[in-house]
Amino acid sequence: MKRAKTQSHLERLDKLASMLKSEDFLTTKDLSDTLNVSTRTLFRDLNILKARGMPIDTDKGRGGGVRLHRQWGLGKINLTKSETIDLLISIAICEKMNSPLFMKSLHSIRYKLLALLSPDQKANIKALRSRVLIGSSASPQVHASYEQSQFPECHALSAAFLYQQPINISYIDEKKTVTERLIEPHYLYFNYPVWYVFAWDHLRQDYRTFRVDRIQDSNVIEETFVLRPFTEFSYLIATDSPILL
Repeated sequence: MKRAKTQSHLERLDKLASMLKSEDFLTTKDLSDTLNVSTRTLFRDLNILKARGMPIDTDKGRGGGVRLHRQWGLGKINLTKSETIDLLISIAICEKMNSPLFMKSLHSIRYKLLALLSPDQKANIKALRSRVLIGSSASPQVHASYEQSQFPECHALSAAFLYQQPINISYIDEKKTVTERLIEPHYLYFNYPVWYVFAWDHLRQDYRTFRVDRIQDSNVIEETFVLRPFTEFSYLIATDSPILL
């Protein structure tokens, strides 16, 4: 029981810290009501956060409020494995696109993220980057036909790519014909603004390219596939010279 109460208290402290970081100003009543604690308990929790280094300012009296000091930064951010991978790959894509703006900050963020990873995690990130290619901008015809993908399908494809799992998809081609496919997503290719997946297609028993924005439905299969070398897919983009991340 004591352990459960301790865990509940820690969760309340985390929630209180998150609330303070997300709002410029909160009244003690708002905080007490949201956390379902008394004003006395609230101030005890605030003192604990202060002792941990959070610069909290309080205004006493009727309608008193609580805020973080204006010089307070982002503080500690807890990222999941997939969030870290998404962020690092997004940074790598920006770096490869040679933007003249904001790159210094991106380099710094990348170094800080990598410093938090174990050697095995760094090797995993490096392997994933070798499976993402950046090409030139898409043609005007492709731009005109592009439709932003629905998030559920993108999330499923991302997971299948990340963990090397086959995925069932409903795919609509340029003639609006819909087919059901079982594919292995081996490589991703970014031809701005369109993402493509280079896959082994079980229906055709051959290598195929699929536009991500044309995937209608998807379902990840709970098994894994063996990664095929990129040389087996390179002919699919013979007209471009993509850059590996």
